[in-house]
Amino acid sequence: MPFLLYGATGYTGRLIADLAVARGLRPTLAGRSADTLVAVAHSTGLNHVAVGLDDPAALDRALADHPLVLHAAGPFSRTSAPMVEACLRTRTHYLDVTGEIAVFEALAARDAEAQEAGITVLPGTGFDVVPTDCLALHLKTRLPTATTLKLAIRALSSASHGTAQTAVENLGAGGAMRRDGRIVSVPAAHDTVEATFADGKTRPCVAIPWGDVSTAFHSTGIPTITTYAAFPASTVRVMKASRVLGPVLQSSPVQSLLRALVARTVTGPTEADRQRGASHVWGEATDDAGRQAVATWAGPEGYAFTADAALRSALAVLDGRTEAGFQTPSSAFGADFALEMDGTRREDG
Repeated sequence: MPFLLYGATGYTGRLIADLAVARGLRPTLAGRSADTLVAVAHSTGLNHVAVGLDDPAALDRALADHPLVLHAAGPFSRTSAPMVEACLRTRTHYLDVTGEIAVFEALAARDAEAQEAGITVLPGTGFDVVPTDCLALHLKTRLPTATTLKLAIRALSSASHGTAQTAVENLGAGGAMRRDGRIVSVPAAHDTVEATFADGKTRPCVAIPWGDVSTAFHSTGIPTITTYAAFPASTVRVMKASRVLGPVLQSSPVQSLLRALVARTVTGPTEADRQRGASHVWGEATDDAGRQAVATWAGPEGYAFTADAALRSALAVLDGRTEAGFQTPSSAFGADFALEMDGTRREDG
């Protein structure tokens, strides 16, 4: 049965649509802009339906004909709630490609509702959090007594329009980590770690509020989790400056200005960028006795990986590989799921 691909006109949605066609799949394309949607449907040869998230009745009708929706329209802090509400009403499996902590936590809180509806609610089916979440569970398996987890990413690619908009929305909001089982606010760029990735390159990585602050805890139960990313020194300086400029950066005029700037200038990686890009993840688990487990993962450029992983996740859910309720990628498919995608590898340190 075809699934619904919502947000098919966005950068990531279009990549998923093109890959689906290349693999002989025929999802129904969906989005709120009829004119843009028609153009994508024409180029891919797929059926389409124009529907806004602010029209519950129309959204229910669109979902009623599909067993699953793959939601690719961000920022998910604004778009996930109405889509999940519709999925619960129509008993439609929900998947997305978010990396936002608040979205994961909000969806985890609806676990009982999803179980009652008999649907899988599986956010984060791309990069990130598929490889980091799977690496977290792998490390937990290697060190069952782990109480602290550090995860770092190094992505060799530029951002899409949707990712940049999400970054703007969170600019000046500070950082977050999980401490003793609770998500707590911390200053932006509050910590650093030296991470040696699978290609042998060691990079200083700065703490960021990444989705695994939420998902890794649900997957592993490890109570203290910090996530990091390798950024240029100039970016780290901006992050630290945001500690002081936070209220200004979060103000409506500045947010509107930055969103307009993103709309005019950010288009996402080119096909050549995706082909030559790469993604790296490093993880370290530690227990109270000082024992450690270290592992790395490497794979394709992030958006190319996301299209592959999201499609495979959707097909796996349709194939009955998941249970009802809230899931993370590794709780749904196991620690080795991130190795099912093309061009990936994992190494233990």
